[in-house]
Amino acid sequence: MTQSVEQKMREIMAQRIMVMDGAMGTMIQQERPSEDDYRGDRFVDWGQDVKGNNDLLTLTQPDMIKDIHMAFLDAGADIIETNSFNATSISQGDYGMEALAKELNVTSAKLAREAIDAWHASGGVGEKYVAGSIGPTNKTLTVSPDVNNPGFREVSFDQMVVAYRDQVDSLIEGGVDLILIETIFDTLNAKAAIMATLDAFDDLGRELPIMLSCTVTDMSGRNLSGQTIEAFWNSVKHAKPLTIGLNCAFGAEHLRSHAVELSKIADTFVCIYPNAGLPNEMGEYDETPAIMAGQLADWCDNGLLNITGGCCGTTPDHIEAIAAAVKGKSPRQVPTLPPKMQLSGLDPITIIPAGSDLS
Repeated sequence: MTQSVEQKMREIMAQRIMVMDGAMGTMIQQERPSEDDYRGDRFVDWGQDVKGNNDLLTLTQPDMIKDIHMAFLDAGADIIETNSFNATSISQGDYGMEALAKELNVTSAKLAREAIDAWHASGGVGEKYVAGSIGPTNKTLTVSPDVNNPGFREVSFDQMVVAYRDQVDSLIEGGVDLILIETIFDTLNAKAAIMATLDAFDDLGRELPIMLSCTVTDMSGRNLSGQTIEAFWNSVKHAKPLTIGLNCAFGAEHLRSHAVELSKIADTFVCIYPNAGLPNEMGEYDETPAIMAGQLADWCDNGLLNITGGCCGTTPDHIEAIAAAVKGKSPRQVPTLPPKMQLSGLDPITIIPAGSDLS
């Protein structure tokens, strides 16, 4: 009987810490693509600027994207993310490219899969996985963009579900192994993505592992919609994700306390991939591979991680250093936690019956 991706990953994570890739955006910026590069031959007459639409490079500069995937695989990444972070019809609306959403997702998944196949063909050994990257979109369901109209929303929950469903279906069609809902700054956005994903699984008749990754927006550890780490976990644990975690926002130093908290409360695997520090005055990231790898190695020594990698500012050099630093270290042991009624608003609420010995 063929093992599922989830079974294989669970076996791997029982033995060692897995490594994700680094920042796609950072690598694209290093290539300094021009407006003409973004347009390629196909969109030379497009009616508005498209520079900055990194997802579009999947169609116009596929070799660039594939080479980035290959570089991270060579660096030791076990999981590479599709170049689809903003490939929803909602986000692509900024460029008038809503109709391209399906093609962007299908093609991004195929490119990542082709990169893994090429890596294996060149002598690479080991299981590698494609995570379908699903970003938060450029809209928020929780907070009004109009300070004079608190009830106003630019998009509805149902519209968000439809956009996410199109993305999930397309990523699966392209051949991803995992669904990664990441950089979650608004929990309601994430719940729309989760709903779309679970509906897709029901219609497909099979499930892929889900990875969820929250982004905190200040040192208090709350996301933009105001939830603490524990409240966020209570809000999304019904999705039964393979991993829960944190990404973006800060470097490892400032995320550590939140990683400690999440490691204690999550009865599933933990995946955290920080930025390479905080951006400097030029918007660039200064934390070196050695510094970042040392910090994450310390996290591993304290039993906090099952998967790690890098977000903004991280390059193949960062991933190579991280992979070397965590090699041979013991993965976090997933705790068995007693059942409790756990609720959430902005803060968590745990209800324990009187006289119970639950703690």
